[in-house]
Amino acid sequence: MTSIADTGEQDLAPIPSTRQIFAGFLGIGLMGFGGVLPLARRMLVEDRHWLSPQEFSDLLGLCQFLPGGNVINMSVAVGMKFRGWRGALAGILGLTAVPTAFVIVLGVLYDRYSGDPHVQHVFAGLAAAAAGLLIGMAWKMLKPLLKKPAALLVVVLLFAAIAVFRLPLILVMLVLAPFSVLLSWRSGR
Repeated sequence: MTSIADTGEQDLAPIPSTRQIFAGFLGIGLMGFGGVLPLARRMLVEDRHWLSPQEFSDLLGLCQFLPGGNVINMSVAVGMKFRGWRGALAGILGLTAVPTAFVIVLGVLYDRYSGDPHVQHVFAGLAAAAAGLLIGMAWKMLKPLLKKPAALLVVVLLFAAIAVFRLPLILVMLVLAPFSVLLSWRSGR
């Protein structure tokens, strides 16, 4: 992976401690509910400078390919990268501790009051906010690809396969992952 220092964008911060990894992902877990991927990118790339934009995109690609939640996989991968299994444990515990308790409380409340129209409006508003965060993060990740025709081709093919033709994600990934590696390798010559 190329670091920010190699691209001249900005310097990466020193390697974070296990406590800093826990605190960073705890902050994401406290701030976000649902669409936390944009918050994770902001914390990891823009605020703390632990990863370059390219490293984040590469790691996100791996985390999306693996089973499980993307941000949960990201917390484990980032923790593992910097502090081994202790960092991985700190990342996942920081990310999931408060939201787990919050989901339990919300589940009990929703079970009890789900018929109330006010509660239904609150959840509709939360869904709209999460969609907006996701669109904003997608744009930030797409901007650097606009100058790379091969990468943009893969994005368009992926969008068409998933959104238009409704093909299964695993099938699309099994085809497009090797195709994107081949395109990247050939365009890097």
